[in-house]
Amino acid sequence: MNITGKKIGANQLKIYVEGKINVTTAETFRKEVSRISAGVDNVVFDFGNVTYISSAGLREILICRKKFSDMRIENMQREVYSVFEMTGFTKIVQIDRADDVPKINRVDAEPKSSKVVNEVVAPESSNDIRVSFKKFLSDKATHFADEIAFEFDGQKYTWQTVNRCATIIAADLSDMGVKQGNHVAICGANSINWLLTFFAIQKLGAIAILINFNLCAKEISSLIDYTDVTHFCYGEMSAQIDDVKKICGDKVQFLSIQRNQDFRTRTTEYERVKNKIYQTVHADAPAVMIFTSGTTGKLKGVLLSSYNILNAALVNCRDQTLTHYDKTCLILPFFHIFGLVAGVFANALAGSTIYLPKDIRTNTILDLISRERCTIFHSVPTMLLALINNKNFSAEKVSSLRCTIISGSAATVAQLEKFHRIMPKNHFLSSYGLSEMAPVSITAYDDSVENILHTVGKPIKNIKIKIVDCETGADCSVGEVGEILVQGFNLMTAYYKLDVDEQPIDATGWLHTGDLGFLDANGYLHLTGRIKEMIIRGGENIYPAEIERALTEFDFITDAKVVGVPDEFFGEVVCACLKLKVGVQFDENFLRESLALRLAKYKIPAYFLVCENFPLLGSGKVNGAALKKIATEKFIRFAEAGI
Repeated sequence: MNITGKKIGANQLKIYVEGKINVTTAETFRKEVSRISAGVDNVVFDFGNVTYISSAGLREILICRKKFSDMRIENMQREVYSVFEMTGFTKIVQIDRADDVPKINRVDAEPKSSKVVNEVVAPESSNDIRVSFKKFLSDKATHFADEIAFEFDGQKYTWQTVNRCATIIAADLSDMGVKQGNHVAICGANSINWLLTFFAIQKLGAIAILINFNLCAKEISSLIDYTDVTHFCYGEMSAQIDDVKKICGDKVQFLSIQRNQDFRTRTTEYERVKNKIYQTVHADAPAVMIFTSGTTGKLKGVLLSSYNILNAALVNCRDQTLTHYDKTCLILPFFHIFGLVAGVFANALAGSTIYLPKDIRTNTILDLISRERCTIFHSVPTMLLALINNKNFSAEKVSSLRCTIISGSAATVAQLEKFHRIMPKNHFLSSYGLSEMAPVSITAYDDSVENILHTVGKPIKNIKIKIVDCETGADCSVGEVGEILVQGFNLMTAYYKLDVDEQPIDATGWLHTGDLGFLDANGYLHLTGRIKEMIIRGGENIYPAEIERALTEFDFITDAKVVGVPDEFFGEVVCACLKLKVGVQFDENFLRESLALRLAKYKIPAYFLVCENFPLLGSGKVNGAALKKIATEKFIRFAEAGI
């Protein structure tokens, strides 16, 4: 990649870029751009000779857009423009497309087959992983064809079987019109067919849109619209699918991947269809979109590549000390970053066998761990508590476990101490991560109980953390609480289609997490809270503004404020504080039933508090902290009284 520039006005600079902007050249691109003097605000990038841009390259463009108040790109090649289009960057950056520029040759194909080693740790001198999910699966099927990759409901799937079934599903999707760059949704509970479909989408070079199957039909349909989904693959997702189909009409094509379909019965089709899947897919091409929210409750699409996920998984594989001999009971939802990184791909890199329970009932999980003598089981504190409280639980049933990462929501010191007492041979790892970048930090496999109980570990290899003052942005000293900022190889590209002002990556490449914490003298990260009012219920993020909007749609509610109330089991639960119209008799059952049509089950308030007035700040705004205290004191007292 070459970069040259010339001044074309008093405060305007034109930058000529030649070659590829990808994970290899992104750092050079940033360094060159950083040399532009602070007084230059108007910048034009000439992309006439740019042949390819990857996810890492797009992130650099976002950083530039943050840096320069007036910026545009001109002379963009068609194939490069298509990458901007599929990722929503056409909404972030002004682009003057050069339709008359001749079509460029295809960029170099991926390297020849390279063995994906089934061992606990790749040599420290080894390079990072630079293959797409498509090639990752192809290499597994080539070098470890007969190795058991997954077991689902008693049925074993080798890497060869996974590859062949995924190819057949990819051919089905191709026949339905799926092309490279299309947005294809997967929505359903964990299953082998979910994973086969994920790989199928990657084979076609499409972006897999991973949707939480617990959302209601209206929420799912809104995500389909927002993310420009063309095809929707659905597994077990209760009764929402019929309503989703009605809302979407003919604008989306649907493909069933429910558990009653055994794609292994179609493997004879493999030889006939394999040559239909010819797309070149690059390691750092946009590959996955998962969802997170802000304080508005508006779901945002986090764009990630296979490079992000596979290299994060490699670090996580080493942190867990995973080996080919491990057996993992995997219940983490695949639509979450935790499930993809620490669950699916960390184990796939190690060559360990992944067991998928047919459901996540505690009896099912206990029986599976006990029967197969599973060694790895990751979870949120809520599920661990549910297992321990199961009437059929015994310490012997989980005695084979040797490693458990606790993430998704913070476990209390009392909870962690309880887990250690019951499973003394299990190595508990405390971790911190985000949908936008995971993992960020983790405790060591043999870390002290003190660090596991009170910190979320040290930064993982090759990422940076800093703590800044929330008001001034100045760096905080050791032990001083501030906002946590992060950057590194596993950082997202951007939020899909969101305006530049809503993007949390700043002009120097730091992601502003919105979380509060501090670094101690030994480099361990401590979480102390959240800048915003997000509620975490058993690992699920809940945003008050979304519930407040739903509540105020009822004409008998004049105002609503949602706060989190501590809960021994879930960590936090939702409390809705309501102001009602004069003379209205509050009907809690009616409100719960009505909210079930608007919100996912886990978002429906556990408590309702009817107030005559809300406490106010001097500015006239609702005093959320005071209201939270009132609600907490009332409902904690009720809980203690067993009401």
